[in-house]
Amino acid sequence: MQDQPHALSRFSVLVATAEEFEQFTNDTLPELLDRAAVHTRKFLKETGQWADDVAHEKLALRWGYELLERFLVCGRLEVPCRPFFLLDSLAAKFFSQPDPMRYHRGLLTPLGRFLDGLASKAVISRDALMALFYHLYGFGQSQVVKVLGLDAMDSQRIYKNFGRWRRDGWQRTVEEIGLTEPELSSLEDQKSQDAKRVSTDAGRLLGEVQTHYRKSEPEHFPCLSGEQWADICRDGHSYDYRVWHLAMCRECLEIVCRFRQGEFPDIPVPAVDLYVRPLQKNGLMVEAGVNGGNGHGMATRRANSRLS
Repeated sequence: MQDQPHALSRFSVLVATAEEFEQFTNDTLPELLDRAAVHTRKFLKETGQWADDVAHEKLALRWGYELLERFLVCGRLEVPCRPFFLLDSLAAKFFSQPDPMRYHRGLLTPLGRFLDGLASKAVISRDALMALFYHLYGFGQSQVVKVLGLDAMDSQRIYKNFGRWRRDGWQRTVEEIGLTEPELSSLEDQKSQDAKRVSTDAGRLLGEVQTHYRKSEPEHFPCLSGEQWADICRDGHSYDYRVWHLAMCRECLEIVCRFRQGEFPDIPVPAVDLYVRPLQKNGLMVEAGVNGGNGHGMATRRANSRLS
C-alpha cells in the first residue's frame, strides 16, 4: 500500500508533453478510474440520487468510465498539466452543467425511467435482456429465436427467460426503478390515446439509453456492417454478439431482421412499439401490479456467465 507522501506526490505529478501524458495515464489508469467514480458517486449523493447498493455502485463505475474517456481525449491537448488535478477540474466542470452526462430531461419522466431501468437491468440479467425484444418492439419468443438464429438448446433458454421475467423479474425491476402503478397505467393510457407520439418519444430516448449501456458489460461490442452481420447469420457464430448486441442496438437489429426475412417472411422490421407489462404465455400482456413506489467463433461465453 502506498504511503501518504508518495500518493500525494503521485497526484501532483506534472507532465509536459502528450507522450508523457500517455505514459502517465497508462501507468495510473486504475487510480484515475477510481477517482472518476468517486466524483460520480459524490455527484449522485449530493443530488439525492444515490443508494448504497450494487446497482448504484455499478452506475458510478460505468459513469466513471465515461468521464475517464472524456479526460483521456481532452488531456492530450492540455499539456503541460497535472493529470489528477485536470481530471478533478473536468469532473467539477462537467457535473456543474445543467444536464451532465445522461441527464436528459426525458430520462427523468416515467417513460425515460422505464427505458433506462430496463436497459440497466439487462446489463446483469439475461431475462431482462431477452425481455427487451418484447417491451421495445413487441417480439414474442419464437420471433426472438428466429432473429437470433438459435439452436434447440438456446431456444429453450429463451422461453425460460420470458417465463422467469413474466413470473417475477418484471415485478422486481419496476419496483427497483421506483415506478408506481399509476405511472405504469399512465404510460399505457398514453399509448392507447396516441401510440405514434409515445413510439416517437421512446425511439428518441432509446438511442441514448442503448448507446450508454452498450459501453458497460459485457465488453463493448461495436456495430457491424450488413455484410458482417450476414456472415454471422449464415454461419451461426458469435453467440454473444448476436444475443447481447441485437437486444441493445435498434439499428443493427433492423439489419439482421431484414436479412432473416429471406428465411422467415413473418419477421417484421422492428419499429419501436412500447409494451409496459410483460408478455403472458398465451400472448397477452400480464395484468401485474406494483407496490407504490450454439455459439462459437469470435466471441466467448464469458458474457453468459455474467448474466443470470
